[in-house]
Amino acid sequence: MKFASLVKNRKALIGLILFGITVVVSLFPGLFASQSDADVIGAFAPNLGPSTAHLLGTTSYGEDIFSQLVFGARQVLVIALAAGGFATVLSVLIGITAAYLGGVVDEFLSLITNVVLILPTFPLMIILARYAGTSNWVMIFVLVATGWSYGANQMRAQALSLRNRDFLEAARVRGERRAYVILFEMMPTMTSLIVANFLGSALYSVLAASGLQFIGLGNRSSDSWGTMLYWADSQEALQAGNAMWIIAPGLAIAVLSAAFALMNYAFDEIGNPALRPVRRKDVRRAKKGAAALEEKGAGHDAYVEAV
Repeated sequence: MKFASLVKNRKALIGLILFGITVVVSLFPGLFASQSDADVIGAFAPNLGPSTAHLLGTTSYGEDIFSQLVFGARQVLVIALAAGGFATVLSVLIGITAAYLGGVVDEFLSLITNVVLILPTFPLMIILARYAGTSNWVMIFVLVATGWSYGANQMRAQALSLRNRDFLEAARVRGERRAYVILFEMMPTMTSLIVANFLGSALYSVLAASGLQFIGLGNRSSDSWGTMLYWADSQEALQAGNAMWIIAPGLAIAVLSAAFALMNYAFDEIGNPALRPVRRKDVRRAKKGAAALEEKGAGHDAYVEAV
């Protein structure tokens, strides 16, 4: 898939810009804010409103909200990319292996996939996070364990449609190993679906991790947007007139989620031409072509009748 195709797609371009801004802020937070302003309790007066000194105001503990927002971006992005990546790898391995091998292996892996797929996801995440711990790696494990099944189902369906194609039959006739056929013959044809699955898993991870942190099942001392929402809720930020403490992290979560969603839609459109939006000039061109064909057909009928 060429980069030019992504740039030409409006959804992909907007998503890449939003994602790029988040990545820059995550990699270089010190360029935008100070760590001490985000973490030192009592560094400033509590519940200050937005000003030039504090762009989003301060928390009830006297911490700068903008600084917390900047330094919280890294943890959100790391969890989203790591959980999305591991869930995608698991989905690809299980889905494609089940479809390619077939038989008992397919039935067994499909059974596991369907069981996980029908389980109530968020209650299961709450139970796992409650008893497994609050570290970032535990959070990633919980997200992967509950988020791989939908992608595996998609991968299996796509792989089933490719299993008997001529290029795969040719590879088997050449005596290639199963691992080679899956990795180097089948998977390259599924690149768009794999990337779209990763973006969907990352989107799911952003929302699910923030939800778990909001209800207090994350590391409460860490810098994260979900943790900001937890402390804002516990300190009754709205009643204290400190709405930015809730609005800022909520809006940041929405922006990053929108970035993943837009890129996901864009990859679906690029990989599947049937999903691409029809432009007005294309519609006008099609109507003109249809009118020309009708006129040509009418002229031909008149000629036949005259003869």
